[in-house]
Amino acid sequence: MIRPTTSSSPGKVFSPPKRSRAAESKKARSFPTSGRHKYGDLPRRGADGKRVQTVLGGARCCRSLLVMESVDGAARTLPSVGRLSWGLPFGRGNGRCGLSPGGRLLLQRNLDSETTALLLRKRWALYSVTPLYKFSSAHLKAYAKLLSAYIAAEKQKGLAVQVGVELDIKVAISSLPDLKGSDQDEAAILVQLSLRSQASQKKSEEKLVWSGWFCSVCGDDLSKNVSADFTCLPVFLANGAESYTSIVGSWFQEIFDCCFHRLAISPLNLSWMAAMWTGCKVEENAPAMELVFSVPNLPQSLDISYAIHPEDAKALWNTVQKTPGEITQEEVDVFMDCLYSHFHRHFKIHLSATKLVKVSAAVASAHCDGIIKFLQSQYIIEVLMLLTELAISQIQ
Repeated sequence: MIRPTTSSSPGKVFSPPKRSRAAESKKARSFPTSGRHKYGDLPRRGADGKRVQTVLGGARCCRSLLVMESVDGAARTLPSVGRLSWGLPFGRGNGRCGLSPGGRLLLQRNLDSETTALLLRKRWALYSVTPLYKFSSAHLKAYAKLLSAYIAAEKQKGLAVQVGVELDIKVAISSLPDLKGSDQDEAAILVQLSLRSQASQKKSEEKLVWSGWFCSVCGDDLSKNVSADFTCLPVFLANGAESYTSIVGSWFQEIFDCCFHRLAISPLNLSWMAAMWTGCKVEENAPAMELVFSVPNLPQSLDISYAIHPEDAKALWNTVQKTPGEITQEEVDVFMDCLYSHFHRHFKIHLSATKLVKVSAAVASAHCDGIIKFLQSQYIIEVLMLLTELAISQIQ
């Protein structure tokens, strides 16, 4: 187990020399327009999917991020901790969601308490979904009955089940109109599976066992390129048993001619999340930002946990970011290089030789396997905007 043996005192911040990183290649994918398709990358029923690695070793440095050094010894003085003005939080420089002249403002929506309770602090598995053919939000109740019968048939190994008959499992499909970023986005669709008690059929004894929802936030990069017969909800999030995820995904693929794929998050995108979430305004007692790195080429798996006090991380980001509300790749690289340099100064470990697998901040946490947790209700829409961008990049 790796433990810190030194601490640093407030002083100057040294930034390492800027270094460029090759942009990650993106494999082109096209969405289907006709025919039936295989189940894609959804987990098979009863099979274990990828899981978050257990942290075997941890190195934590809290409130010690005020001293960093570089090879050339260039120095900058760290300013006092302040608050960023938060316009468009997750915009990349010159990107479609940035504060560029062509940028767009998100709709200011307040999510109701029931919606936030459903979404917050749960482990959501991420999927990208190609456009749904002939899907209509006016037929959600009919879809729920069909899906209920489909699940019952799957549970009974293919035996015929009459649609509309009372079953042990109840399916509810509803709309979440506030979960979108613009008027052009489709309203989010929520799917919930509940088990009825064997002793009673009363609604009060139903137990929610699985939830999944489709959404699109600022997803017109995809919707503007498809015909009116298609509904674009490129992000799907699931919480619950993978067997239910598999069944529900199979039904949607068969009925609406779409395709699901697990949405992994690359180390590059995780570093973007670390930088973007650092600048968010949160409560004073915010938890430390934590970066988890996986060490490659070892007989046994080893993770390094690197925790930074949120005020120190934000102070560092304030020295790196040039334009509040806009983020560039260069700024993300400098921010991460400073963290790497600080860690190497204390522990003589090059984090650049490891793989960033998880980012946790006050806003949310994300794992490279495609797992997300929403931790602040006021930033749910902004996090979904970034996930929409990642999903569209995988689909196209």
